[in-house]
Amino acid sequence: MLVTTENLSIGYRNYIVQSNLNLVVENGDLICMLGTNGCGKSTLLRTLAGLQPSLAGKVLLQGQSLDDLSSQQKAKLFALVLTDPVEAKNMTVYDVIALGRYPYSSWLGNLSDEDKQYIQLALQQVKLQHKAFSRISELSDGERQRIMIARALAQDTPLILLDEPTAHLDLPNRVDTMLLLRRLAHETGKAVVLSTHELDLALQTADRLWLMSPQKGMYCGLPEDLVLSGAFQEVFASQSFFFNPANGNFSVSYDTYKPVHVYGDKMRVYWTVRALARFGYCGEEKADTSVEVSADKWVLNQSKVCSSIEELSHELSLLEFKTK
Repeated sequence: MLVTTENLSIGYRNYIVQSNLNLVVENGDLICMLGTNGCGKSTLLRTLAGLQPSLAGKVLLQGQSLDDLSSQQKAKLFALVLTDPVEAKNMTVYDVIALGRYPYSSWLGNLSDEDKQYIQLALQQVKLQHKAFSRISELSDGERQRIMIARALAQDTPLILLDEPTAHLDLPNRVDTMLLLRRLAHETGKAVVLSTHELDLALQTADRLWLMSPQKGMYCGLPEDLVLSGAFQEVFASQSFFFNPANGNFSVSYDTYKPVHVYGDKMRVYWTVRALARFGYCGEEKADTSVEVSADKWVLNQSKVCSSIEELSHELSLLEFKTK
């Protein structure tokens, strides 16, 4: 096992956030930590990295206690990528990635041919070879995040820890970053452990999830097993939204009280029902009001033809007004 914890308790001084954690990380795993704010995701990550002490128990890296390892040994076992923005804006991409070679370079910081090979490989792995000598200030947020991942890759450790690697990124860059981390874990055999709020992406990309609850500890397992067991519904229970195990999505809980029977094209019915829920309508087969959905139209009560959901909602409101 690459990483194991034995009855680990984490927190601050006398305040325990999570206790009795017995976790396992294996080579090639992409593990995503999920949970509500305050459940201990960042605390666990910092404890695994040795940035803060555990309150009880042990963290073992390749069978060695984290407490017994020197800074140099730790730097060769794991790389850490935090959410802090890159401040060295005048440095080039190459120079930032080269910082990942510090555990192996001389006290003068000179790069060997082997160091340069690792830097070039890291650039290739994140597909930024063409930006090697661009300044950090010239890059997008997504590119800067890939640079920090490349620096961790250049460090050549069996374990990479990341705290919210998709924070502050737009949707395309969030997806690309998660797919990149999955590909790197599977192609390089490195273990990647990250904390995230990207529930939908974690469900689709993670090999395993660490689902953390403030009250009931941690659930560990395949994403699909945790969905089917009800763990997601339990951890993210709320009166404002609910987790739908049928599609893996979180949906807002609307006050629906007006019945309507919507039927027809399956995909378009889904989006129609979703839109009408915002206006207080709920699906019910025996409802007096019906909507037939086809590829190009919506037919209200088998007579009124609408060309969009917006037009349909308007006609429903008129019908509601007439029946009052």
